[in-house]
Amino acid sequence: MNEPSALILISALILLIFLSAFFSASETAMMRLNRYRLRHLATSGHRGARRAAQLLERPDRLIGIILLGNNFVNILASSISTLIALRYFGEAWIAAAAGILTFIILIFAELTPKTMAALHPETIAFPAAYVLKPLLLVCYPMVWLINAIANGLLRLVGISPEEDAMQQLSSEELRTVVNEAGALIPKKHQKMLLNILDLEKVTVDDIMVPRNEIVGIDLGESEEEIVQLITSCQYTRLPLYHDDIDNVTGILHIRNVLPLIARGSFSKERLKEIAKEPYFVPEGTPLTTQLLNFQRHKTRVGLVVNEYGEIEGLITLEDILEEIVGEFTTDIAETIKDVHLQDDGSFLVEGSANIRALNRTLNWNLPTTGPKTLNGLITEYLESIPAPATSLRINGYTIEILQTAENAVKTARIIPPPLEEREAPDSQESAQQK
Repeated sequence: MNEPSALILISALILLIFLSAFFSASETAMMRLNRYRLRHLATSGHRGARRAAQLLERPDRLIGIILLGNNFVNILASSISTLIALRYFGEAWIAAAAGILTFIILIFAELTPKTMAALHPETIAFPAAYVLKPLLLVCYPMVWLINAIANGLLRLVGISPEEDAMQQLSSEELRTVVNEAGALIPKKHQKMLLNILDLEKVTVDDIMVPRNEIVGIDLGESEEEIVQLITSCQYTRLPLYHDDIDNVTGILHIRNVLPLIARGSFSKERLKEIAKEPYFVPEGTPLTTQLLNFQRHKTRVGLVVNEYGEIEGLITLEDILEEIVGEFTTDIAETIKDVHLQDDGSFLVEGSANIRALNRTLNWNLPTTGPKTLNGLITEYLESIPAPATSLRINGYTIEILQTAENAVKTARIIPPPLEEREAPDSQESAQQK
């Protein structure tokens, strides 16, 4: 029997090194695939992605066939290199041949293909799936035996091989994905997506119109006063109540009232007839829940009530939508009527101004984890009712108290820090009083 020539042995060795590179690159590429992009491509009909997704449904079997093939070709390559050294150079070269082969495999069959696969996983993984899937079917008995032994060892240390490899993203991880999307998602869309993720952390209490600022129709007033309110009011929906907002009887849409005024058939009784039943919202309801509740009840306005049934404020669908898309106007005077820009760059702000509205409209970072209004933030921070001319700093914002009334901050001057110096909204500096 003729022994294989040197050319055949060297050709076989080169082929085995190439196969080793293929298995090494396939392993790295398969494990580096973005699982969510893979799902999208597979759903879109990409054949390579579909085959790769099928293989990754059982990663233990995939790794089993790759390692089986890789170890087999590496061992066979080692045997051939030993045979070449022994036949043509003598026993003294066996160790040298092993060292040279190790270096070649490390460079050409491990480091280079794995680095390329890590940088371009889809380019490697999708074509490789066409080879690995039939190879898995052919070698399935051997792979099954290997996996059975390996899975048994995993169970001994408390690891279940059946755990879902396609783990779900948490909201914070999804936030990171959106932030790192870069040019793939426009900045404005990124902000909207992040605002949607924030809805579950925000409650109706954070964005509602406070009780003392609710504009409504008091049936205890004269019809002339009611007509004047309706014709001059900037809102389209108003609560209807008797003497006190807690005695609300309905929600009135202005467009249903104006025809009555035009026809001269306006009366308090007619207002009660056309008013819709009020919709009440428990305080502390997350915005994600309330958005669905508005949709389910087919309404746009809700009255926020506390545990005693007392009305704390009013919330509208538009308020929630503004939390997602931002204010519908860029005019500060129209958006927040409690804010007045000064020539020196400072802002005169009413104590009743909502902090979240200030942050959203002016791109500020005042703390939002505590009080809802500027007055509440200042009094909580100082733990007292400040006197006029008191100054403090919160998150780099210089706040000077200009006027107090009825045990509350009436007006304050706020000087925001430069954009690059603004801090995270939930951290607070030490108050500095003058």
